[in-house]
Amino acid sequence: MAAAEERLPEGWAWATLGDVAEVRLGRQRSPKHAQGDQMRPYIRAANVDWAGLRLDDVKKMNFTDDEADVYRLHPGDIVLNEASGSASEVGKPALWSGEIEDCCFQNTLLRVRLGGGEPRYFLRYLWHVAADGGFGNATRGVGIHHLGAAKLQRWPVPVPPFAEQQRIVAALDTRMARLDAVERSLAQARKDLSALRKAVLLDAVPDQTQWPSTWQATTTGQAGAVELGRARHPDWHDGPKLRPYLRVANVFEDRVDTTDVKSMDFSGVFGKYRLEPGDILLNEGQSPHLVGRPAMYRGIPEGVAFTNSLLRFRARPDVLPGWALLVFRRHLHAGRFMREVRITTNLAHLSGARLKNVEFPVPPLDEQRKLIHKTKHRLATLDHIERNLDRAASDNAILRRGLLAHAFAGRLVPQDPANDEPAEDLLKRIRVEREAAEAERKAVRRAARAKKNVKSKQSAANSPPPPPHRETTFPSGEQTALPLEFSS
Repeated sequence: MAAAEERLPEGWAWATLGDVAEVRLGRQRSPKHAQGDQMRPYIRAANVDWAGLRLDDVKKMNFTDDEADVYRLHPGDIVLNEASGSASEVGKPALWSGEIEDCCFQNTLLRVRLGGGEPRYFLRYLWHVAADGGFGNATRGVGIHHLGAAKLQRWPVPVPPFAEQQRIVAALDTRMARLDAVERSLAQARKDLSALRKAVLLDAVPDQTQWPSTWQATTTGQAGAVELGRARHPDWHDGPKLRPYLRVANVFEDRVDTTDVKSMDFSGVFGKYRLEPGDILLNEGQSPHLVGRPAMYRGIPEGVAFTNSLLRFRARPDVLPGWALLVFRRHLHAGRFMREVRITTNLAHLSGARLKNVEFPVPPLDEQRKLIHKTKHRLATLDHIERNLDRAASDNAILRRGLLAHAFAGRLVPQDPANDEPAEDLLKRIRVEREAAEAERKAVRRAARAKKNVKSKQSAANSPPPPPHRETTFPSGEQTALPLEFSS
């Protein structure tokens, strides 16, 4: 947040977000709110994307009228992700334009309600901060990263004159539209590339009905040994035989990522779970379209095991590991593994038993080698195209961030200090209007309390007098006997 020290153009001013807006955390979800006679729609972090709002899955919970007055969204409100498992997703903003009537928001979101200024200008600025990792770096928490309303209120924002805010938004809209068009073209190119990759794999390993007569028709369980990795347990986080292991987070299609390899104790069982070069690892638990995603272990890192988030396939002698990888990649792209998955707690699983029953063709070894070489060359061409798309996407993102940085430093559109109202005047007006609104709220609260007190006094005046009180106090030291009544 050192940006507040940067020099701004004439007519601009630094402020905190709390100076220009009310920042509020949403309503906490609770089982007691899951039903009631005042069910209202609400949005949550899952409804906010980098490209804007995603309202295809909007939940409902019970909000009283008073609660709805506090948490209802108004057109022009900005909502931001307050928390996420990924710090890079925290602060991701979107603009609410009244898309759903009487809609509220949950406490995974923060609402920014401006007291003055152009909402789209502040939306762009907050998006810029979030995309650059500013909010992510300011989060707290372990596992779940939180931003917090108080921290967001103190966040510095460069405030141009209102007229210049509008000019900046207009210029950004034009330029961003071009970058968005490039992004859409890249997304379509990726879809086309995925279709080409699938076609190449299906050409190498066709459907079972088209297998040549020289190919042996068998199953995965007959073509090699299928084993599930070792379960993790807190007791094994430390021990005398700590060994590195691979998990689902390390296994991508045709690639093992070794940047984050964990370790645990494998005393007495390492031999069973040790990987050998040529072993094929498949994701056992993943999102449905990624279950069975395969990669070959090629000996790096050395002396490594695997956990039960992965399945290991070790080919029999007449099946080349490269051919097995090709078959599994083909099944992944053809959706074959998806037919075998079972869903538990939103996670798809491919058990070893179901994998063993998946069809597996075994051509003669020479034909396996030829198909591996031919397909590897064709896929390498597609991989080269994908790397070019990645570079183009990276360049587009850099241009977008540079354009936004240019805009919020006052270098995108010209200033007009002779005609534009200075930002200081805008901030002063927001402050005055906010103080007047607060004074009005206090007056309403005082009037409500006074009315309540009057009603209370009137109620007391209309109440019947209390029954007479019998004096039972006696002079000091005097005792008296009170009559006792017994029922016989």
